[in-house]
Amino acid sequence: MDERGKQDFQATYGLFKDYATPQLAAKHMRRLDAQFWTPAACTADMAVLEVGCGTGLFLAYLHEKGVADFLGIDRDAALSAHVPAIVAGNFRAVDVWEFLDAGAEGRTFDRIALFDVLEHFLPADGARLLERLVAVLRPGGRMVIKVPNMASPWGATYQYGDLTHAAAYTPDSLRQLAVAAGWRVSAVHSLDEGSPLRRMTDGLLHRVLSRLLLTPPEIWSANFLAVLERREG
Repeated sequence: MDERGKQDFQATYGLFKDYATPQLAAKHMRRLDAQFWTPAACTADMAVLEVGCGTGLFLAYLHEKGVADFLGIDRDAALSAHVPAIVAGNFRAVDVWEFLDAGAEGRTFDRIALFDVLEHFLPADGARLLERLVAVLRPGGRMVIKVPNMASPWGATYQYGDLTHAAAYTPDSLRQLAVAAGWRVSAVHSLDEGSPLRRMTDGLLHRVLSRLLLTPPEIWSANFLAVLERREG
């Protein structure tokens, strides 16, 4: 592709996402309890890093959970105007490579969150990112990753709904990436979102399809969650 055919979709990402200051609600608390707190076995005395924190909803959640030591980083300086004031001091507008090259402010963390982030990196860069993050993880630490699920027929809406996505993952390919980067996937989880009725009908449909198909996916949900731990040896 010549220079005329290239587009910097990152430059207009804020307009595409229509940044707005998030308002933390009970539904967000329940969702993030299920997607982070419980699967990562968190406690309020842990230090938490979020890479690609966006407008800071997860940071506000951590504050509400009573976590005192947490930090969110994102490369887009425009987000500074939208992060909730109560967690503005926990936000840094910095590229993750610059942050890690500078020593992560001399900090280490018990838990690291990458929600809807890893798919924005080419696989080799994603592996390098995971390798670098090992250095800021405390002993016994864990990382939680959320990505579109390309093993599911429903995952394409999320994967191809954003032109800045550079890699696609299934539970197996994420396991492969983790091993290459010095981690291991200790658990993968379905992300069943929506109303109780729709979660019920989705579950019924998926159970039927799993019985009928020769090669049903490991996880049916459009996105999946993976918990990673440092690989020893």
